[in-house]
Amino acid sequence: MISRFLNPKNDLTFKRIFGSEQNKDILIHFLNDMFVRSTNPIEDVEFINPIKDPERKELRVSIIDVLCKDLEGNKFIIEMQCAKDTGYIKRAQYYASRVYCSQRTKDFEYKDLKSVTFLAILDDKIFPDKKEYMSYHVMLDQHTYEHDLQDFSFSFLELEKFNKKPHELKTMIEKWAYFFKHAEDTTPEELTQIIGSDSIIEKAYEALSQYNYSFEEMEAYDNFERSLDAYNTLLEDRKAEGKAEGLAEGEYKEKIKIAKEMKTDGMDNKKIQRYTGLSIEEIKKACM
Repeated sequence: MISRFLNPKNDLTFKRIFGSEQNKDILIHFLNDMFVRSTNPIEDVEFINPIKDPERKELRVSIIDVLCKDLEGNKFIIEMQCAKDTGYIKRAQYYASRVYCSQRTKDFEYKDLKSVTFLAILDDKIFPDKKEYMSYHVMLDQHTYEHDLQDFSFSFLELEKFNKKPHELKTMIEKWAYFFKHAEDTTPEELTQIIGSDSIIEKAYEALSQYNYSFEEMEAYDNFERSLDAYNTLLEDRKAEGKAEGLAEGEYKEKIKIAKEMKTDGMDNKKIQRYTGLSIEEIKKACM
């Protein structure tokens, strides 16, 4: 049976659900669900350009899936990471620091800097020794565990670790984790059980209905799926070979090959950069 729902981890669907004005209520609900607050829930957000141009030409452009701020100016980065990336934890810290520093203006005062919250949904395990599928990371005093430095926090939802069934879902975090991992396979009976009385979860599923996408959008969706499959397959093949000698050179050649395939599928250079780690110059040279 062909599923009615598309993959929410796809670049196109993810940004439509969590990065568009028409579905801003889904994003607000999602953030409040993921960061449960006893006081000061997020009431509204404003989207910010997710492409951070470098201050110096030799630095790389930062491309974020969704970047927004709440009414108090606090920033939220929401990332969907499908491709395998051994440097992702470093990249998360880099993105957060870039967004934090971007608040700088000639009139700014340090006391006015707002916090940055980084949230990643990963189709992978990046903390293999951690049992929990959801982890929250903040800076604490090494001796007293006091949370004095409060402007940075990092949260990771590792979907490979999440294994609950629809009838076992009790919290909103569990419902969102199930949504990201199993939306494509959700049956009408399971959907009724998952939604319950939550109209926002229902709206998120409806935003995945393939009947709401144009022919051109479905082509872009399919291109992304093919490119991502090719990328992960080639990386797994390379890993399976287990060759320590020449590994760095081999990985580079595989990334060049993947970049060419992504370009053939119509993906732009900035997206190719994000999923391969190659520079724009390397991509242009490879795809000439």
